[in-house]
Amino acid sequence: MRTDVYIALRYLRSRSHSGFVSLISYLSIGGVTIGVAALIIVLSVMNGFETEVRARILGADAHVRLTTYADRGIVEWSEAAAIVSQVPHVIGVSPYIFEKGMLRHQSTTEGVMIRGVDPQTLAQVSELPRHIVLGSARFEQNGLPGIVLGRFLAERLGVSLGDTVVLFSPAGMTSTFSAPAVKQFSLTGIFQTGLFEFDDIIAYVDLTTARALFQRGERVDGLEIKLDDMYLADQVKREIEAKFDQPYYAQTWFELRRTLFSWMKIEKWMWTTILSLVILVAAFNILSTLIMVSMEKRRDIGILKAMGARDRDVARIFSAQGMIVGIVGGLLGTALGFLVCYGQLRFKWVSLPSDIYFLDALPVKMQPLDFAIVIVIAILLSYLGAVYPARKASRLSPVDAIRDVG
Repeated sequence: MRTDVYIALRYLRSRSHSGFVSLISYLSIGGVTIGVAALIIVLSVMNGFETEVRARILGADAHVRLTTYADRGIVEWSEAAAIVSQVPHVIGVSPYIFEKGMLRHQSTTEGVMIRGVDPQTLAQVSELPRHIVLGSARFEQNGLPGIVLGRFLAERLGVSLGDTVVLFSPAGMTSTFSAPAVKQFSLTGIFQTGLFEFDDIIAYVDLTTARALFQRGERVDGLEIKLDDMYLADQVKREIEAKFDQPYYAQTWFELRRTLFSWMKIEKWMWTTILSLVILVAAFNILSTLIMVSMEKRRDIGILKAMGARDRDVARIFSAQGMIVGIVGGLLGTALGFLVCYGQLRFKWVSLPSDIYFLDALPVKMQPLDFAIVIVIAILLSYLGAVYPARKASRLSPVDAIRDVG
């Protein structure tokens, strides 16, 4: 063991009349431990929520969309889908139509967003069948085209499986006196993704029916594309756009919801900064502790310097004390944070009402990088708290230090 580390440990474990200084040292370690544990727990919970939100959004949506400027639509979409399917990492392609409409059941009318989908290829790009809570994702029933509604939308309309609803399309309304296109549907399924923006306003119908209702002819609005790795979306987007001319363009899952995912990332680092203040408070405790140690150990410092110790040797002793507090507190906090997160994953200590969050427990996802960053923050702040007292102790004159004590 290095001499400076050995002396630093002796000072931290000092007894007799210096017991108060040791108590403050232990409290400093406790402060670092609590700060590190709090940071790890909060970051892991935020990772869990981010993962759940992303999984639910991408479960009901695609990784990449190919569409056209000015909503011109794609006429030869079968050929375009065949070209896209040859791009590396693409595992599914499906056409879609996305349009506004009005749904009516008895005396209740609600505005909806209609998604026309191809039943043959829907499962390649969407997890809609997995989110069905009542009925099934069929698009024909009782001689009528089928419709699948989000849970909250169905509740507002007051519909049950098998009920008939009327869909009004704005297509064809070219003047004040023209009537909207109207079609009856039979409710075949109700889905719940756990995301309000989907469950409250989205309705799925068959692509062929949607094309006729919204007067699209042979056109579709675009292609939804699923990848084997969603983090390759930017790369795949560039490869797809290289195969098509204007007016085609592609959008990734991040670009489609840039505000949401950017805010989640900003929020994560904002909480990291805020909770780092807990460790900063512990660093101030370290500073005050080392100042008291330097005052108490003036005679020892004087003797060490009289024996030939250099200024930087003395500074290393006090810097080592700060580093030891940071390392010990960081390791203890990491262990505590890991145990709490692991316990939540294993035993689900904190439960959530599943009818509100669609989760039965607080989600947690531990990432090694977060652990490493938090430990580095703890050690760095602890070291910075030791810099001033280390410099102050190193500048003591050995003669003055021994004379003052004597």
